[in-house]
Amino acid sequence: MTLEQVRALALAIRGEVAKAVIGQDGIVDHLLIALFAGGHVLLEGPPGTAKTFLAQSFATALGLDFGRIQFTPDLMPGDILGSNLFNFQTSQFTLTRGPIFHELLLADEINRTPPKTQAALLEAMQERRVTLDGEIHPLSDRFMVVATQNPIESQGVYPLPEAQLDRFLFKVLVPYPSFEEEARIVTRYGEGARSAKPADLGVTAVADAAVLRAATAAIGQVTLTDTIVDYVVRLVRATRDSADLVAGASPRAAVLLAGAARARAALDGRDYVIPDDVKALAIAVLRHRMLLSPAAEIEGRQVEAIVADLVQGTEAPR
Repeated sequence: MTLEQVRALALAIRGEVAKAVIGQDGIVDHLLIALFAGGHVLLEGPPGTAKTFLAQSFATALGLDFGRIQFTPDLMPGDILGSNLFNFQTSQFTLTRGPIFHELLLADEINRTPPKTQAALLEAMQERRVTLDGEIHPLSDRFMVVATQNPIESQGVYPLPEAQLDRFLFKVLVPYPSFEEEARIVTRYGEGARSAKPADLGVTAVADAAVLRAATAAIGQVTLTDTIVDYVVRLVRATRDSADLVAGASPRAAVLLAGAARARAALDGRDYVIPDDVKALAIAVLRHRMLLSPAAEIEGRQVEAIVADLVQGTEAPR
């Protein structure tokens, strides 16, 4: 597959998702980049902004096996991973697979379950495998987690540990739609309270496993020059030297940022990464990996503003 074909595939996926979800084009782009970069996405936004429906539509357009977990305070790790149950007919233990074995897993309201249960995702997100009773079970090479959380409520929620946050390639803020978009939403969906499925709205799969593997392989050919690598590393290391931050981004952040920049370049039809690719993705990659200093919190500084300042202050290659 050529990079031009990758670009055409991305346009087709965007078009299919747009049949069901009005607006949120930038979020679809982040989901596409994460898919081809092998990353996971954390969506944060108020209720009713189509986070769940967007994930469903995205999976349908890609032909991915979709699974959903509604995270609750009483959810246990076994409810996610599955368990070995004894079969009295065969006198053997049989694996009952949990929802984590789907290709695209929606972790809905992930911060409503304790860290013990959240940690059940760590191995799967990093190594795409699950260990149950000492036996390793591989997941699909297209395995992807799309998690959602509500930034408004603070009661009954458990902040995600730093180790969990660091597994996500992007943290994307889901905004309210514009006036025109909201009017279109009301016109399309205002006739009834029942939620339509993406397939009911004409969303069809425009890719399969072979196509996605070919696209990922093509993106692997995108050139990442030494000067771009140097720029990415300097930008990430600048987060560790900022007086506004107690903790900066990890080396994993630099690796993921470089990989995401390659995917963005490919979706734009280019076989090389430019500094603008890095700049466009820096906030989404870094915002959830840093801790504000007490002084910065008192001053009311925002992580996004600090990242923007670091991007502006880090010299980019020409």
